[in-house]
Amino acid sequence: MTENTLRSVTVERTGTGHFTATNPRGGTINFGTGSADGGETDFTPVELLLAALGGCTAVDVDVATARHSEPTRFTVTVTGDKVGDELGNRLTDLSVSFSVAFPEGEAGDRARAILPRAVKVSHDKLCTVSRTVEAGTPVTVAVEDA
Repeated sequence: MTENTLRSVTVERTGTGHFTATNPRGGTINFGTGSADGGETDFTPVELLLAALGGCTAVDVDVATARHSEPTRFTVTVTGDKVGDELGNRLTDLSVSFSVAFPEGEAGDRARAILPRAVKVSHDKLCTVSRTVEAGTPVTVAVEDA
């Protein structure tokens, strides 16, 4: 891979069941086990995957529609069922649902008109996250410093 194609994050353990992911630009996000009984609010890795699915397509759709009109509501809900079976733990029935509204008027009408196509193009071609999940891209793992 080249510098132009490589994407990366580094994940560091910050405590038992707690981690921080850092991107090359210095941005961070904390996550962990999300233990409900412990009152933890950090995202779990599964929730981060759902957020990545929704966030990726939300960015695409926002860029396409906001050039015509600023939305008055823009909510993306992502759901999936976590199952464990002979294939191991995984998510099934992934769904991304948009609830977007634009103001009345010509600009809002243009944004509303392109919304369905923007969602479809993002899903079918642009969103790297959903395209990767749907393609079933293999993941390799390695232990470097044991």
